[in-house]
Amino acid sequence: MANSQDKFDRRAFVANVARCASVLGIGGTAAWAALKDHTPESLRESNETRWQIDPDKCTACGNCETHCVLDLSAVKAMQFFKMCGYCDVCTGYFPTSGYELDSGAENELCPTGAVIRNHIENKAGVRYFEYTIDEPRCVGCGKCVEGCALMNGSLYLQIRHDRCVNCNECAIEAACPAQAIRRVPADDPYLLKKTARDILGKGSEDA
Repeated sequence: MANSQDKFDRRAFVANVARCASVLGIGGTAAWAALKDHTPESLRESNETRWQIDPDKCTACGNCETHCVLDLSAVKAMQFFKMCGYCDVCTGYFPTSGYELDSGAENELCPTGAVIRNHIENKAGVRYFEYTIDEPRCVGCGKCVEGCALMNGSLYLQIRHDRCVNCNECAIEAACPAQAIRRVPADDPYLLKKTARDILGKGSEDA
């Protein structure tokens, strides 16, 4: 049975992972190193695991939104900015037809307005925009991920461990048609796409 110090370490670990993973999309390698540094020794040496989505297998089917035991899914869309093209016409933000190039709700692909579009610059006559995720609004439906896959694929889904209750049997995993959800070590619970790992110099990992 875990003692009170172990329980404290686990609570601190979850909080630090959430903070570091939020920065990961922006900070890249530095944020990944920070996440590692904030992992308590009790978890580094344990055999504990957490549920996570393999973004290379995920098909953004929509089951993450509807099958999580929580009222609001623990799955959230993430943005890996080093892969993003900052496109004016972003297929993760706009539907593929019937829209105008503005941020009106009627033009947005996301049903909850969780993808935020911000103009960055005009360069050589081309407009560039940054797309971020407002996680409290995100329901894990995967529409932005499915759309972004048509272009750079910088948007992907992850199980957020500040929300996940780490069920013995994950209801989303049982419903996943691509078998993209699996248990990973608790000291490294956030999976990246192979392309993102290559960019960060992390190399390949077992599928």
